[in-house]
Amino acid sequence: MDLLIDIAAFLVGLAMIVKGADWLTDGAANVAHRMHIPTLVIGLTIVAIGTSAPEFVVSMMGALRHSADIAIGNVVGSNIFNIFGIIGCTALFSPIVMTRGNVIRDLPIMVGTQVILFLMLIDKIISGATKNELTRGDGLILLCLFSMFLYYTVRLARKGRKAELKNAEDRDTTIKPWWMAFLLIVVGLACLILGGNWMVDGASGIARFLGVSEAIIALTIVSIGTSAPELATSIMAARKGDNDMAVGNIVGSVVFNTLLILGASATVFPLPMEGITMTDLYTLLVAAFLFWGFGWMGKKHYIISRVEGAMLVLLQVAYYVYLIYKV
Repeated sequence: MDLLIDIAAFLVGLAMIVKGADWLTDGAANVAHRMHIPTLVIGLTIVAIGTSAPEFVVSMMGALRHSADIAIGNVVGSNIFNIFGIIGCTALFSPIVMTRGNVIRDLPIMVGTQVILFLMLIDKIISGATKNELTRGDGLILLCLFSMFLYYTVRLARKGRKAELKNAEDRDTTIKPWWMAFLLIVVGLACLILGGNWMVDGASGIARFLGVSEAIIALTIVSIGTSAPELATSIMAARKGDNDMAVGNIVGSVVFNTLLILGASATVFPLPMEGITMTDLYTLLVAAFLFWGFGWMGKKHYIISRVEGAMLVLLQVAYYVYLIYKV
């Protein structure tokens, strides 16, 4: 009976987070439009952060409850799933044709953030510390890097390089009344907070019942659940032949997850790496470098083929098999 309650709490919490993020984003976008903030800037900030809201809420709730495995595992698992699972599935729908800007600018930034996170989480190797931990200092550094990334991207957008920011153009930008916009913001925030609590509670309960660590749950079902907005966006983009959105959506999500979400979570409370293993971190690095490498390696054009997409999906499956096997 307790397991059913935990599963129900997890699923209801997930639904509330996804819908709450959508309402919050719509309300904030409408307020921004009424204040005559450019649509492109809205896409870079409000919409981009909105699609990462599920990960943000779950990781922040994990930090507040001192569940570091959920906070870190959610981001590491989401980033792995974004690349192996979502990019792989998207390429299976249609080969992903990337721009030169994606390969020489966007993907190196994404890879760089994963390398920085990796270095921050190997304190035992680098400094001989007694434990691997994402400290408050690390969190502040990540937030500073996020601010720099956001500033750089806004400047880039204003120069007319819009390829990865078309999310904003494809959303419903119908202007709503002030009262409705603020209501959406308030209700969206309430759903995020309440849904985040329920989802973390449900995930912890499921882990206890199954006798596995919270890290395993965070790396699998929690990370898949919180990546639902990115999965839906990329698959729809692939069906419409909009490769720029598919790539930009994932690159932006991975960078936001790493710099903003873990940065904010670690600033609230230091996050010791307990259930998250070096294998998980190595898998994240392999995913990031493969995504970049498949885009340009030995080709005239920057394409991720269906075969390479299948390879990414198989690597995702293999990673999950490994996680289940080691339990």
